[in-house]
Amino acid sequence: MTMLFLGDYAYSSWSLRAWLLFRRFGIDTDITLVNFSEAAVAEQMAAISPARTVPTYVVADGTVIWDSLAIAEELADRFPAAGIWPDAPAARATARALAAEMHSGFTALRGFCPMNLRLAYADCAPPPEVLADVARIEAIWTHARARFGAAGPWLCGRYSAADAFFAPVAARIAGYSLPVGPEAAAYVAAHLADPAFRRFRAMGLVRGQDLARYAQPYAGIPWPGPAPRPARAVASAPSENAACPYSGDPVTDFLECEGRVFGFCNPFCRDKTAADPEAWPDFMALLGAPPAGPR
Repeated sequence: MTMLFLGDYAYSSWSLRAWLLFRRFGIDTDITLVNFSEAAVAEQMAAISPARTVPTYVVADGTVIWDSLAIAEELADRFPAAGIWPDAPAARATARALAAEMHSGFTALRGFCPMNLRLAYADCAPPPEVLADVARIEAIWTHARARFGAAGPWLCGRYSAADAFFAPVAARIAGYSLPVGPEAAAYVAAHLADPAFRRFRAMGLVRGQDLARYAQPYAGIPWPGPAPRPARAVASAPSENAACPYSGDPVTDFLECEGRVFGFCNPFCRDKTAADPEAWPDFMALLGAPPAGPR
């Protein structure tokens, strides 16, 4: 079996990109989390030579791939039917250029606005270099959408690796209330509403600690994405289901949603569901309601 090493769901933007590459394109792998509140990441990855950071993908034959863009290309080679890059040559070339520029650029934005999926701010007073990065991002998004993305919400037609690479940028633009025009704002909103993105954020809300080094001294606002359907953890009670909707194991932990009680096999399964029930198609099937959107 393969293994994907990821950092903290709430804070690791590169981990979000890699997670989306696997989950959005239906590629199975085991996941190991590297805890940002413990030792340095390089120290925790010492046994996975030569990797020093996350994400890192370890293939079944022991090959170690320690760079997110390399992971995207390797997955495209190993799983050509997954559709990680667009099929049309011009769209594929544009998507690769977009992902490569994101991979190597926008350092002012990335440094000034660290990704934090737990908090959002009304205004961060971005300096000129951050606004310049945002303007460049808008320009290349507009270019891609004008040529290839008019039929849907994504950059180059259907969802591709380019969109996975810009998902944390969308989270930064939304989370720091950075100024963008209507078209860019619509693309950001598409990411915030994407069920896979919502699942990743839901896990980030309930796993790991609040890390003070990611907090910023700005006025807070509610998360700008879709408001989650209300749900809450409850004490042991009769549940409508005997098996966890995710693992199939017997239920031990419970939540209430819309006046009904459902069971899960552990607190994390319960809590990630309570954080955003509509993000989880297997739970929404139990509830008898449609999930947030296509998986």
